[in-house]
Amino acid sequence: MSKYQVLKNEQCNPIKMWTEGVPVEEDAKQQLLNTASMPFIFSHIAVMPDVHLGKGSTIGSVIPTKNAIIPAAVGVDIGCGMMAVRTSLTANDLPDHLYAIRSAIEQAVPHGRTVSRNTKRDKGSWQQPPQLIDQYWAQLLPGFEKLTQKHPRFKNTNHYKHLGTLGTGNHFIELCLDENDQVWVMLHSGSRGVGNAIGSYFIELAQKDMEGHLGNLPDKNLAYFPEGSEHFDDYFEAVGWAQEYARLNREAMMNHVLLAIKSVITKPFKTDLEAVNCHHNYVQKETHFSEEILVTRKGAVSAQKGQLGIIPGSMGAKSYIVRGLGNEQSFCSCSHGAGRVMSRTAAKKRFTVADQIEATAHVECRKDAAVIDEIPMAYKDIDAVMAAQDDLVEIVHQLRQVVCVKG
Repeated sequence: MSKYQVLKNEQCNPIKMWTEGVPVEEDAKQQLLNTASMPFIFSHIAVMPDVHLGKGSTIGSVIPTKNAIIPAAVGVDIGCGMMAVRTSLTANDLPDHLYAIRSAIEQAVPHGRTVSRNTKRDKGSWQQPPQLIDQYWAQLLPGFEKLTQKHPRFKNTNHYKHLGTLGTGNHFIELCLDENDQVWVMLHSGSRGVGNAIGSYFIELAQKDMEGHLGNLPDKNLAYFPEGSEHFDDYFEAVGWAQEYARLNREAMMNHVLLAIKSVITKPFKTDLEAVNCHHNYVQKETHFSEEILVTRKGAVSAQKGQLGIIPGSMGAKSYIVRGLGNEQSFCSCSHGAGRVMSRTAAKKRFTVADQIEATAHVECRKDAAVIDEIPMAYKDIDAVMAAQDDLVEIVHQLRQVVCVKG
């Protein structure tokens, strides 16, 4: 039996919400109604329990469309998602003090961003990418050359030097322990500078194409490309390439993280016991209710029957490896995390460094003013989020962080 509640009005398709026991902002509900009023929405919109206000469309929503695509619904962090690997290490194999592991990871993977424009060196990108990055870039290069033949502007983006790097904001690399005290490595990142450039360009292009009709849209960020138009095909091809970049970005990073851990823990260990690599900001063609449609998951994970996924909690809270139950009413989807309950600005105003230190006492991580916006209290209760979607996924592993590297 499905646990969703239905939100709708006369002007829009139904909105099925898996939000029992979790807060949902009124602004987010209005945003959902705006999206559901678009004429090409197929059947209904599915809303995950981590839902919160986004740009144009809510984060934590699954938007099925026929014959049209909304670039802003996919967003600018195209292909953003998670990767997790279970190792043969256990808690007993970890050193008493975990700073050395955090430091080794921070040195192995560029992260953050140099804000000053006076320096040519961005700490969040490679100065000289290592050989492993060349191998991954070789897989992406043919598609990139095809993309830049039509859109030369993307040649001047951060692409090669961003591959295998973490980024900023809520992106992270973690060491976690599961219910059996087995060590997992988990990370969260997307398509970096080039994905942002692709997303931003096509969002602007959709708005420009619809210049004469923007006033008729509930939000200019719902500007869309009709299927069959030149820009629809261009965008679908570009977004597919960016999604592949994001997947390989996580793989490359994971390789470097595992090497960093091996530089600290000399005991040999296996890293191929179980692995998951899944997007949670993307669009692809799928078949649902016997029809081929486009499914945009904006902060949602595919949860086809038997498919493994990752639902991270906040910094300092639990995370989950899950298995999809294939619930068609959600277009076989689940949440992508806990979901924010307050903005980054509000979190920085409300909480102090002392609050951050207390909330992350059990985790080896940064505990300074720059990461207060990621404090666990800025997010929904992950247990409530999981309870609201127990007809979408089953829990396979419960993880708790012991090391966290933030962008």
